[in-house]
Parts: sequence; C-alpha cells; structure tokens
Amino acid sequence: MRKRLLLTLPVLALALLTKAQPVSLDAATIPEALKKNAHVVKRYEHSFYEITDIDKAYYKVQEIFTVLDADGADKLEWGIHFDNKFFFFEDVEIKVYDKLGKQINKYKKKDLITYGGGSGESLIDDNKSAYIRIPAPSYPVTVDITYEKKFKGSLFMPSYDIIGTDEAIQQSIFTVKVPKGLDLRYKEQNIKLSPKITEDEKYKTYEWSVSNLPAIESEEGTAGYEYLYPRIILAATKFKMGAYEGDMTSWKNLGIWYNEMHKGLDVLPEDRKVFLNNLVKDAKDDAEKVRIIYNYLQNNFRYVAISLGIGGWRSLPADFTDQKKYGDCKGLTNYMQAALKAVGVRSHAVLIKSQVNTIPLDPGFPMNDFNHVILCVPQAKDTIWLECTSKVIDFNFLSSSTENRNALVITENGGALVATPTSRASANKFDVHTTVALEADGSGKVVSSLTGTGRFKMLIDAIIAEKKDDQKTFIINGLGYKQPDEFSLLKKENSAIIGADLEMAVEKIPEFIAGNKMFLSPRQHKIGGYKLPKAENRKRDYYFTSPYTNTDTTLIQLPEGFVVDALPQTKDFRCDYASYHTKCWYDESKKAILSTTSLTLHQQKIPAADYAAVKKFFEDVNLDDAQRIVIKKQ
Repeated sequence: MRKRLLLTLPVLALALLTKAQPVSLDAATIPEALKKNAHVVKRYEHSFYEITDIDKAYYKVQEIFTVLDADGADKLEWGIHFDNKFFFFEDVEIKVYDKLGKQINKYKKKDLITYGGGSGESLIDDNKSAYIRIPAPSYPVTVDITYEKKFKGSLFMPSYDIIGTDEAIQQSIFTVKVPKGLDLRYKEQNIKLSPKITEDEKYKTYEWSVSNLPAIESEEGTAGYEYLYPRIILAATKFKMGAYEGDMTSWKNLGIWYNEMHKGLDVLPEDRKVFLNNLVKDAKDDAEKVRIIYNYLQNNFRYVAISLGIGGWRSLPADFTDQKKYGDCKGLTNYMQAALKAVGVRSHAVLIKSQVNTIPLDPGFPMNDFNHVILCVPQAKDTIWLECTSKVIDFNFLSSSTENRNALVITENGGALVATPTSRASANKFDVHTTVALEADGSGKVVSSLTGTGRFKMLIDAIIAEKKDDQKTFIINGLGYKQPDEFSLLKKENSAIIGADLEMAVEKIPEFIAGNKMFLSPRQHKIGGYKLPKAENRKRDYYFTSPYTNTDTTLIQLPEGFVVDALPQTKDFRCDYASYHTKCWYDESKKAILSTTSLTLHQQKIPAADYAAVKKFFEDVNLDDAQRIVIKKQ
C-alpha cells in the first residue's frame, strides 16, 4: 500500500499545477505589444518534468494559448506520440474558450483519434499517435491544454521549446526536478537563459522562465527550428533503457552503451558466411568486396520500419534480417556490418540525425539527438559511407539529409564524433536531353531523356513509381514542361544509371504566335525557376537542399517552310556560389535549333552577407529563361 501511495505522489504534485486559473482568458487582456507579427499568443505555460529514478520520469504540461486569426490555425492541430512500453500517454484535457473567455467546448483523451502500430512502410511498430483538430467557430479563440506523459527510461528527455513560429509569449515556465545522484545537463540554443536552481536533501530543481517575448520575425530559407528559435535542451548523465544502463557524459560512453546493447546480434550462420565469401571471391580489394555486398543488399532486401525493442534502438539479429530479407535502418545496417565481417572487412555503425540542413551536434554536449543509422567502412586513404535503407542510392553516397554534419561512429572502444562528407554539386546531377518535333500549327511531340545521380536519381525513381496523375503534376510543376495532351513516363531499360524516357504530345509548344512568327522557349524543361525571398536586411544564412548541377540539351526540329528570325544571346555569368552558361545556335544540316544550358550551385549554405548576390544570380537565370527563339514562315 505504501509503495502504491508513493507512486501516485508525483501525479498528485503535478495536479497542483492546474488548480487555479493562472491567466485571464479574455483575449482583450492580451498586451498589444505581443500581437505584433504574431498569429498566436502563448498566454501561460508550465511544463513540469520530474525524474524519480534512473528509468522513471513524469511530464505534465499546461499550456493556454490564444489563436488570433486563421493564419495561426496550425496551432489548433494537437498531437502526441507514445508507445505504451517506454512512453505512456496518461491523460489530456482540452478546454476551448471564445474571445470573451467563455468556455465553448471541452475534449478528453477519448475524443482523440489514435493511430499507429504498423502502416505503410511500418511493418511492425510499437509507436502510436493521438491527434485532434480543435474546431474554431471564430477568432480569436483560446485553448487550455493539460496533458500528462510517463517515461520508462531516461535516454529521451523533453526539451523546453520556448517559442514557436509566429508566436508571442506572455508567460512560460519550465521546471525540472531530478534526484541529486543522477542530475542532468542542459544547453541553451539561441538564447541566454540561466535556470534558478534549488536543492533539498534528495532533489535538485531547475526552473527556467520567460515573459513578454515578442514573436520572432521568421526568414524564409532558414534551415530549421534549431537555427532560429530559443530552446533549452536536456541530457542525462546516467540513463537506462530496458535492461541496459549507460552513461551519457561522453560520446565514448554513449557508444559503449550502444555496443553493449548489440552484443551477439551480428552473427550469421556458417552457410551464409560461405555464400557471402563466394560472392566476393573475385574481388580485387576490400572496396570491391564492399560494393558487391552492398549491391546484393540493395537488390535483395527492402526497408520497413520496425520500431520495436529498446525504444526503437536495439536491432533485430542479423540472422533474422538475412532470413526475412527486410529490416529497418538499424537492422539493415547491422546485417551489412555482419556480412562485411563475414568476408573480413571491418565496418562501424553510425548514429546520425537524418534531416536536411540540421544544426550540427555540439562536440562538448553529448546527447541523444539521433533518428537514423548508417554504416561507414574505413579504408587506407578514405572512408566508404553506406545508406543501407535505399534500393537506388549510389554506392558511397550520402543524401542531403545525412551529409555535412557530425555523427557518432560506434567503434569497438565506444563512440567517436566524426564529420560526414561535405556535399558536392558533382554528386547531384540532373541531365535532360530533349527533341522537339514542331508542326506548322504550333503543336508537336516532345521527347526527353532524363538521367540523374545522387538526389536526382532518387527523385526520378520515386516519380516513376507514382500514379499517372501525380507524374503529370510533377512534369508541369516540378520540371516546368507545358501541360501535355498525352504523355508517357517510363523507366529506362538496360541502363546502368537511373533514368526515365518522357514522351509528350503538346497542342501548343510556342509561348505565343504573332502573325507568321512563333516565339519559342529554348528549353522545354525550366532550368531556373527559383524565386528567392527578399534580400533586404537578411539576418540569417539561407539554405538550399544541396549543391547540384542541372544541364539541358534541346533540339527543336523546325517545320517545313520555317526559318530562324532571332536567337537568344549566349550567356555566361557566375557568383561565388553558382555558375550558369547557355548557348543557342542553328544547325543548317539538321534544319534544327540547338541549345545547351548548365546551372551549377556549388554550395547549399549561403551566408547572409552574400545572399543578395545569390538572389541576383538566380534572378538573372530566370531572366535568361525568358529569352525567346523567333522563327517565321517564309
């Protein structure tokens, strides 16, 4: 009985947070200064996180916010993730008030839509989500949400996300209570905010608070939340997940914990080892062995999400993955590592955050900020990097979501933070070769050969697999082609690289016709198209997805009786981060106009100080894209 009573004490303590109404719910009481640039005002927030043991914690949040107008309606979509093994969704109460502070609705946990447990690519999944879209009869509308979550394990800790997009803060408090023997570490991002720290015999309590923070004016093209908005990140010192206890005060120790959890999972049966050795028996070196086995993995295994086990961290055995021929990122990586071990090649799992242009890990602040596992194979002169979840990604190529960042390599001696390769324009090429058979009435047939490497290879492969209506949308909106009357998009056959053949019948190929003249675009595929945001007073760096090279070669076969009246000028211009070249000419022998164009972005991160020059570069590209070939009927 005493034990049961003690277990309920944290919940009772948390309930005291919401006993009294902490703020007026009348929207008219919001200070005018907080409405500037804001669509949402967070009236009051108190987040309380209590660690009671190395593998037990409670989290309760009360948040009262007012959505001022329809532009802030995204805030009315509320959801929570849980798995009922390590993260338990205990309860939620949602109250909705009109602009005068009168309650107009109320929701409980039973009113939420719950989904998860295996769907789409997720074959086996402990993860679930609960979701509600809160109706707003009119604006402003105020919402009071109180919810509780319980943690079994301390690898994951909540962060204090102080402010959101288009949001102002009236009052916000974040309290963390932790046993002295465990303690925790914290790090500020985009803010200087020290906690108030108090202690008693057993516990240490941290409290951060802010008030009257105006909305942060966002800038389009900033990499993400972590670069822009203030937050406090927490990390454990000692932690436990399942039966595995670890230490997070160094990257090395975090790697030791991961190794311990994966002991014995990289073993393959002897007959499979024999098979793999026969597969690579003619390889001239280790690099070729890696390529052969990676090709085998891509051709015979498929990716599925399997979020089971130690919070989704512990891989299934390599033998299981080998038999089933499927796995998630950690399972396929573990299998690839086991297969290489079987043929005498040493490799290492790499924990990484898969997200385009994410903020780098801080070498001085070890923490769990990973959502993906890849593999690296050290070589004498270089390192081979492998993404084991994709059937089409190139050998020794990392995508824009895993390049340019720190990652945790799991060595035999523990973890070590290393930098993944820097992205290169030459690794992401998109080449288009087009022939236009133009008729005298302006209609015609367009045939394009599309090939890609790197991220464009994955893009082409994904589009080929889409439904025809989605393919058409991409052809028009993604590639800039005219709307076809009929089209086919088919994968190239017998090609060593991913590619597609696009054939279209187009009713009107010219941009316009005036009298006996046709005005034609030199390219059917729009090579520019970037409309970058304003450059005035840019404060933050601008991020593209990745560097790339885009080339276009187009041949326009003239109709009988038509001659060239004017051709676009040759252009060649550049800035420190990009270059562009285009040329157009008439080939008398073919009775055709040819054009070649190339655009290269050399770096995806553009410092704020240089952004205006890059914006001007792409404006010049778009202006050149507006040049026209003029042909006339004799």
